[in-house]
Amino acid sequence: MADSAVAPGLVDASRSEAPPRHSVLVRVTHWISTLCFFALLLSGVEVLISHPRFYWGEDGNALSPPLFIIPIPASRATVPTGYKYVLPDQNGWSRSLHFQSAWLVVFTGLLYGVSGLISRHFRNDLLPQREGLQGAALSKAIGDHLRFRKPPASEERSYNTLQRIAYSSVVFLLFPLMVWTGLAMSPAIASVFPIAVTALGGQQSARTIHFFDTILLVLFVLVHIAMVLRAGFKSRMRAMIAGRPTAAKEQV
Repeated sequence: MADSAVAPGLVDASRSEAPPRHSVLVRVTHWISTLCFFALLLSGVEVLISHPRFYWGEDGNALSPPLFIIPIPASRATVPTGYKYVLPDQNGWSRSLHFQSAWLVVFTGLLYGVSGLISRHFRNDLLPQREGLQGAALSKAIGDHLRFRKPPASEERSYNTLQRIAYSSVVFLLFPLMVWTGLAMSPAIASVFPIAVTALGGQQSARTIHFFDTILLVLFVLVHIAMVLRAGFKSRMRAMIAGRPTAAKEQV
C-alpha cells in the first residue's frame, strides 16, 4: 500500500493552498483602472487650465459670473483670471487622452461590475457586514485608520469595515457619478438624453459636480496608497499582482 503521509516540514499543496486573495479579473481591471485614473487626472488638469472657472446651471462662459474660480492662469487669453500671461495651450491632446481613457475605464468598470455580481464578489468582499457596522467595531476601525495603525494578520485576506465602506462608496457612488457627470457634459448625450443633464441641474452643474467628485477620488487614492504602505507594501502589491499576499514557498 502506498504511503500517503507527507514528509515532515512539507505541506500538501492540494489541501493547504488557499484561494487567491484577488481573482485574475479583479487584478487586471484594478491595474487598467489605475492607469486610466492617472491618465484622466493628468488630462483633466490640462482641460481645467483652459477654463479654470466653474458655474452652476446650464450656461457659463468667460462673461458669466462664476460660482468659484481656481486661482491659476488659464491657457486661453479670453478667460479672465487676473494674471498678465497665459499658459501653453494643451487642450488638443488632453481632451483626446481624456475621452479615450474615459471610455476604456467605463468598459473596464462594466466588466468588473458584471463579474462582481455574478461571482458575488460585491456581497462577499465589498459590502459592509452587519456586525462590522456596530458602534464599537466601527469606532475601532475608524480609530485604527486615523492612526494609520498596521492591520492585523487576520485582515491580510479580507477587508475590514472601513475598507468595505470606502471601496463600496467608490464602486457604487463616486465612479458612477463620475461617468454620469462626464456624459452629461457631452452635447450629443444632452441632445439624446436631456434628462441626464437636467437631473444634475445643467451642463455647467455637471462640470462642477465632476470636479468635486474628482477631488474625492484623489483623496481616496492618497489614503489608499498610504494604507497600503502602512499595511505592508510588498505583501499588498504581491496580492494585487500575483493574487496572493505571500509567495508559495512562504505559505509552507
